[in-house]
Amino acid sequence: MTDYAEEQRNELEAIESIYPDSFTVLSDDPTSFSITVTSDAGEDGETAETLLQFTYVEKYPDEPPLWEIQSQENLEDRDVEEILTLLQQQAEENLGMVMIFTLVTAVQEKLNEIVDAMKTRREEEKQRREREAEEAETKAFQGTVVTIENFLSWKATFELEMTEIRKKRQKEEEQAGKLKLTGKQLFETDHNLDTSDIQFLEDTGNSVEVDESLFQDMEDLDLDDPDFDPLDMGSDED
Repeated sequence: MTDYAEEQRNELEAIESIYPDSFTVLSDDPTSFSITVTSDAGEDGETAETLLQFTYVEKYPDEPPLWEIQSQENLEDRDVEEILTLLQQQAEENLGMVMIFTLVTAVQEKLNEIVDAMKTRREEEKQRREREAEEAETKAFQGTVVTIENFLSWKATFELEMTEIRKKRQKEEEQAGKLKLTGKQLFETDHNLDTSDIQFLEDTGNSVEVDESLFQDMEDLDLDDPDFDPLDMGSDED
């Protein structure tokens, strides 16, 4: 018959000696303790860390212990989910054997992978920024490539803008009185102009002075002469 309590006490003593600076007993009944797990330092000195809490169940190690992550540093949510999944897998593979050291070791290796991934993500982000900067510079130098689609789009927008400009300009000219009508348009729009001259004569009493000296004696004009030319009237040769 398995003495679970004995196995648990023996493992607890071993764990305390292995992790003296990061091991803390939280309670004796049930036996609960925490271990701080830290990754190796990366190239830039960054680390990932998590505080794991374990609690023995009555039939441990034939049944897996309880665990939870109390805190973490430099870990994203997906990293935490992956660590919890890893603990579950390792516990199932090691049933029947004390497993705390195995679980902690697996988590530490996972943290090391996460730190390595940090470097990879940094490099990928750097390359992405450099690529975007190069693309922006190339686009600024080359300008926009003209295609049928973007030309037609530009043309439609341009014509619409020009139509609006013409409408606005015409409205401004109309408001400023800058649109001048032709004589025909004046008569078509103002029929009073048809009788304006007659009205002027009536207003002045039909009194129009004529300088008769400007005209020759009508009797001297031979209007029946077929050779009569009015243009010869002012000639001094006759």
